[in-house]
Amino acid sequence: MSSIIDKALEYKMNRRAFLKSTAVASAALTLAGCSNGLTQVSKTQATKLVEKEGQWLSAACWHNCGGRCLNKAYVVDGVVLRQKTDDTHPDSPDFPQQRGCARGRAQRKQVFAADRLKYPMKRKHWAPGGGQKELRGQDEWVRISWDEALDIVAGEIKRIKEKYGNRAIFVGGGNEISNILALYGGYVSHWGTTSWGSWRYGGDIIGLADGYFKFSHNDRFDLRNSQLIVLWGANPGWSSLGTPPYNYLQAKKAGAKFIIIDPIYTEAARVLGDEWIPIQPNTDHVMLLGMAYTLIKEDDPATNPLIDWDFLNRCTVGFDADHMPSGADPKENFKDYVLGTYDGVPKTPEWAAAICGVEPLKIRALAREIATTKRVALLTGWAPARVHNSDSWPQMFMTFGCMTGHIGQPGRMTGVSCHQNASNGGPPLVTPGKNGLPVIKNPVSDSINDSEMWDAILNGKYTAAYNDVRDVNIQMIYHGWGATLQTRDGMTKGIAAHRKVEFVVSHSQFLTTNSRYADVVLPVTTEWEREGGLLVGNREILIYYTKITKPLFETRDDQWIAIELAKRLGIDPAKAYPISPKQQLFNQLAGAQVMKEDGSDFEKLLTITVADIAAMGVQGEPQQGRITLQEFKEKGIYQVPRKPGDKLGFIYLQDFRRDPQAHPVKTATGKLEIYSQALAKMVRDKGWTEIKPIPTYNPPREGYEDTFTDWDKKVKGDYPLQMVTPHYLRRSHSVFDNIPWLREAFLDHVLMNPVDAVERGIKEGDTILITSRHGKSLRPVHLTERIMPGVIALPHGAWVEMDEKTGADKAGADNILCGAIPTGQGISGWNSCNVQVAKWTGSPLPPDDKWPLRIVF
Repeated sequence: MSSIIDKALEYKMNRRAFLKSTAVASAALTLAGCSNGLTQVSKTQATKLVEKEGQWLSAACWHNCGGRCLNKAYVVDGVVLRQKTDDTHPDSPDFPQQRGCARGRAQRKQVFAADRLKYPMKRKHWAPGGGQKELRGQDEWVRISWDEALDIVAGEIKRIKEKYGNRAIFVGGGNEISNILALYGGYVSHWGTTSWGSWRYGGDIIGLADGYFKFSHNDRFDLRNSQLIVLWGANPGWSSLGTPPYNYLQAKKAGAKFIIIDPIYTEAARVLGDEWIPIQPNTDHVMLLGMAYTLIKEDDPATNPLIDWDFLNRCTVGFDADHMPSGADPKENFKDYVLGTYDGVPKTPEWAAAICGVEPLKIRALAREIATTKRVALLTGWAPARVHNSDSWPQMFMTFGCMTGHIGQPGRMTGVSCHQNASNGGPPLVTPGKNGLPVIKNPVSDSINDSEMWDAILNGKYTAAYNDVRDVNIQMIYHGWGATLQTRDGMTKGIAAHRKVEFVVSHSQFLTTNSRYADVVLPVTTEWEREGGLLVGNREILIYYTKITKPLFETRDDQWIAIELAKRLGIDPAKAYPISPKQQLFNQLAGAQVMKEDGSDFEKLLTITVADIAAMGVQGEPQQGRITLQEFKEKGIYQVPRKPGDKLGFIYLQDFRRDPQAHPVKTATGKLEIYSQALAKMVRDKGWTEIKPIPTYNPPREGYEDTFTDWDKKVKGDYPLQMVTPHYLRRSHSVFDNIPWLREAFLDHVLMNPVDAVERGIKEGDTILITSRHGKSLRPVHLTERIMPGVIALPHGAWVEMDEKTGADKAGADNILCGAIPTGQGISGWNSCNVQVAKWTGSPLPPDDKWPLRIVF
């Protein structure tokens, strides 16, 4: 073995030769030729191409992954030969490079993919009024011209409006078409949250300003001051790529202990964790109640201080009977609820353990450790909040932070650490300007919650508010950008809804789920084929991406489509788009701002000259800024220089903690509301369920308790397993699922504990059938002890592949299994889903990296 290693270490390949060989292979396979199509060229042609001098251009990595990194493409004669990531400055913990992940590095395999949609097309058996609607998702496609496609879409919009009115038109996503339809009389919209769970609407109400991800924890430099970091339902190693895992690693190197609470031994636990506490999904609230009970019973200010009474008394309302807001019943305080004073159910660690699966000794030990450690960061992701009936979870998490006082001081914080602000809380230090387009108001007020919209289309009714159920008659679904059918729960009903209406149209780059079930599909450009734009990421960066290639085939951008439809509908497009895309980009550049080094205010980011304005062919005024426009374009990024002790740090609620009267939070009381009548009212007003003003435990719909038919005797029911749907390295939500490189690198298996597999006669790699109350899906299984028994993990975002004969999805599309269940704030419950698993008796599934691509024409 040692001789092999020695030979490997001695082997050196000329770097230029290596880059040349890889570029030749890339050029030979993915050329965008003069015809704006994908071309297969000879090795000789490719070799000549790579010998030419090219240019590194900043290329968009525009997907909603929560990372946002620098992506660059090496372009020769319009051909992308290779990519690289951030090398604009030396890397260091204080000033890290913004390095791309596997998804960003595979971006050219998305832009120049063989399965890009190339031409407008319609279903073979479509006709005005729907034709054979039941064939949506199965029909053949017919290539048509842009004129025919736009005439069909405009004609159907007119026909449906004349026959049914504007309330028959439903828009699944896309600002561009929304603007035009708003000018044409309006449309029915939808609302909800696919990511943030109960943090989305509840965080602000209880006092965590912008609490669902931006400002509810301290910045990355202060994180190094924490002695203990608890990551509760957060896995930045998969769901927050970019700098967050690196920032956490710096905190660990600075001496922080990490405790990971999650049903899965995640990558974050593997790299950072000093301790992993497995927990039943949906039961996080219960565990914190058991921890709160421990502190209340064991606290003694004189001999064993565990509760920060000073913080509770000055900065919160609702903890005990003496600190209730005016008009509230003193008996409805949190402390008495935990002790069971009035309901007769003490929330002891033993009570909690029976539900959450964490031993009582561990619940007590963790509570004491958090309470007695001086500087603790209590950080959670969105996953525990993506649960039906989780409306009180953010309030419970905040309450425990208030009890222990880990808020508003160096190294002490409580809040959401997720998405682009994971590990680095605080307002942005550099921001783009506005594009200058007018805001078009939708004259139709109807907006349907995501958990009800497919039922509303199928049954003609939706919940508008408390005791307010309205009739609606949707006959047209218009999908702009987005993936509404794929990414909203209850996809089984969603497919049925798409087969019911009279017309479905979709913009798309690929034959996505939206487009597969449409009548007319309009092929759109990627960001690499557009004028360019600005992307925000963590609080310290702003990315400027530019045009990489001309639009491929007959693709058009969404604004062009909207303008052409406006003309056919008799609308002046200038009302929505009075300026060109170039002018929109310039406005964003000219309006970009960066925080001054002393933290006092913002200043212009860019110096823009008269020559810059002329070169862009836009209107504007020259200005002075921190860097030149040319430098920004060449680097593709501006990153605010940071160092420990600078004036740009952020400690959440620091001023509030010091003087809550002078710096109140935005609640009715000005304090953090452990008792929040506003939260209870907001939930009630949505019209589905009700909660108490304090964070009581409300058993989730399809939670752990629902896996039993007899809770007392612990008799399991028809759906005895809990399914969670983690974000996964292969995809950004549903984007990238079709990229062969990523399919090969990250196999799409279901994770299952061997204990559950043995009971069902399942072996490693077997194809399994997953069945829920809402649908069924097939997947290969990977057996691992990194997931606790009773739980399976199905990675989020696979594009559905329905087998019409069996009624089962073959791709592992999580929303086939997750049901549309409207509760509370109307959030989607991706992690509250009960399933049964069995070994599949049919033909085993081949690995999906071997599946044919969805190539049309």
